[in-house]
Amino acid sequence: MVLTLGVAICVGQGARAQTLMQALAEAYNNNPTLNQARAQLRVTDEGVPIAKSTGRPTATASLERGHVSSWSTSPGNGLPHYSSHYNPSTVALQIVQPIFQGFRTRNSVKQAEAAVLAQRESLKNTEQQVLLDAVTAYMDVIRDGAIVQLRERDLEFLDEQVGASRDRFEVGEGTRTDVSQAQARAASARSELNLARANLTTSRAVFQQIIGIKPQRLVGRTKVYGTLPRSVDGAVQIGRAEHPAIRASEMNIDAALYAVKVVEAEMLPTMTLEGNLSRQWQPSSSFDGRVDTASVYARVRVPLYQGGGVSARVRQAKEELGVARIQLDVNRDLVQSNIIASWGQLQAAMASIIAGRAAVAANQLALDGVIEEQKVGQRTTLDVLDAQRELINARVSLVTAERNKVVAAYTLLSTIGRLKAESLGLQVTAYNPEAHFEKVEDKWFGLRTPDGR
Repeated sequence: MVLTLGVAICVGQGARAQTLMQALAEAYNNNPTLNQARAQLRVTDEGVPIAKSTGRPTATASLERGHVSSWSTSPGNGLPHYSSHYNPSTVALQIVQPIFQGFRTRNSVKQAEAAVLAQRESLKNTEQQVLLDAVTAYMDVIRDGAIVQLRERDLEFLDEQVGASRDRFEVGEGTRTDVSQAQARAASARSELNLARANLTTSRAVFQQIIGIKPQRLVGRTKVYGTLPRSVDGAVQIGRAEHPAIRASEMNIDAALYAVKVVEAEMLPTMTLEGNLSRQWQPSSSFDGRVDTASVYARVRVPLYQGGGVSARVRQAKEELGVARIQLDVNRDLVQSNIIASWGQLQAAMASIIAGRAAVAANQLALDGVIEEQKVGQRTTLDVLDAQRELINARVSLVTAERNKVVAAYTLLSTIGRLKAESLGLQVTAYNPEAHFEKVEDKWFGLRTPDGR
């Protein structure tokens, strides 16, 4: 029987089957790379209230307490003529309200908001990559498990051939060479089995790392093919419009544009309104009381020359804007090339499956025929061993092609930007990036994060 990826591959005893959708849901909830990207988005969210704070009033309270001693001396003998000691104290409050900052606050807020939108798209891109890695890890375990089973059956067959060749040698119907050839093939098969088991162990470790649970009983069936575009041109059109890497680049251009305006604002006049209240206690020999002071200032500052530093930073920001625009072109070309490549890989895998199934069927018939011909002396033991090797290689190739087809399909879905929990219908609570943003964007104070830290 030919092992295919539509058959459940058991990697644990007595376990329930884990479907691919269940594994993807686990990865969506548990993967540390994805959780890190979500945390990074929450960090970026705080840039908006930071930018808004530059246009809000600031209040500063101060308290001073000191000791002052003074002496006066006579010109003739240098002896102290007069001395005083007192302890002055001052309490003051200052409030500063920016009135005009060259539109710096407004542009800083827009820059921060664009950065948030770009980070959200980056999160979507990370989500796609994590889910694709989960698909790859899932199918690798199935492939390697199937190959282990094939290698085990191959070794069983070859061990039988070793025993049969010995029996024929003992009755004079075979040669010692036949026995040695069978033993050599069995030893080679044992080595390949050990390698296959090592590969399976590695695949299971990667599975647990990405998905967060141990693989149990995996089933390689999927319905992803119905969600794929029907043509490569249609796929390219969808990818250029929807891929999060492209959309993140567009948002980064907006952020870089506002960054230029923020730096240019440093060359414009600024105006602030400043209010001061103070109370001073200054007891001395001549005065023992307090002095209350209140003042209001409107301050206008006009930068005239700043050493060329601001001009250089403006030019630097414009160059960074140019880099962001070039990066958008790079990402568009990269997405298009990835779509075409994944489309070709999918088509190649589908063709390989058709060819592989034909090869397995033909090699199975050939092996059966060679075995029957060996029984009547028309074939040698080496012919049987060669036919068995061809069959095993064809089965391994078929298993690999079926794995490649599934991975290529999900890769194509990723390259067009639709490998998402919503598109796949995963049974998860979707992460809402706006929930945290709405809680912090207008906060005026508070040290705790929205989750209570």
